[in-house]
Amino acid sequence: MASVRHRLLLLITLLAIPASLSSQSVIQMPRKRHRFAASDDSLYCDSWRFSIDLVQHSVQDYMTGDRYRSDLASVANYSLSFAKGVTIGGDGKDAWVFDIDETLLSNLAYYQAHGFGSETFNEAFFDEWVDLAEAPALPASLNLYKELEQLGFKMFLLTGRSEHQRNATARNLLYAGYNNWERLLLRGPSDQGTPATVYKSQKRSDLINEGYRIHGSSGDQWSDLIGFAIAQRSFKLPNPMYYIA
Repeated sequence: MASVRHRLLLLITLLAIPASLSSQSVIQMPRKRHRFAASDDSLYCDSWRFSIDLVQHSVQDYMTGDRYRSDLASVANYSLSFAKGVTIGGDGKDAWVFDIDETLLSNLAYYQAHGFGSETFNEAFFDEWVDLAEAPALPASLNLYKELEQLGFKMFLLTGRSEHQRNATARNLLYAGYNNWERLLLRGPSDQGTPATVYKSQKRSDLINEGYRIHGSSGDQWSDLIGFAIAQRSFKLPNPMYYIA
């Protein structure tokens, strides 16, 4: 009841705003900037630089600390708990879809050298890293992968990497301890330029049309999980370094 009264009070307050103000933004920048000295511009730049450095250090502390590993383990535990409640049909059509980067494999070594996501993404530099095929497994994800395999799930690896990186990606997955996946799905020529949400939804839709039942999906980006043809249950891994729409 108290919350209702608060909402009514807010509504009355809003209705009481003069009409002359209703066409104006609630928050506006001043029309004229008042300065004490011409050197104020450097102060603005320094404040922005401080903010960026603070964010970068916060991301670094999280990604290299125990909290990140603990959060990954929690997501894996929730995933496995759900998976154990799934009735496996025995027809080879019970599927789990995994993203790769920051889901199965960790690119932390690359991002440590590139500001933990604070630098503008350089596709050529990242492609060189991919070609090395040295990204380690995320331990919690590797354990989950193997547990799901034992339960009878078919693993589909759906990545935003391009088709020309297939060999390096497969080599890296094997190096990191992953094997026996049902299919490795990468962006082909016709997929280039398609938003990640649409591209991954289309690939999941193709699997469903083949008769697969996608019980679970794991990814570090919302674009790995949302859209259409979504899994019965989706599991979001933490990743504060970058965002893919």
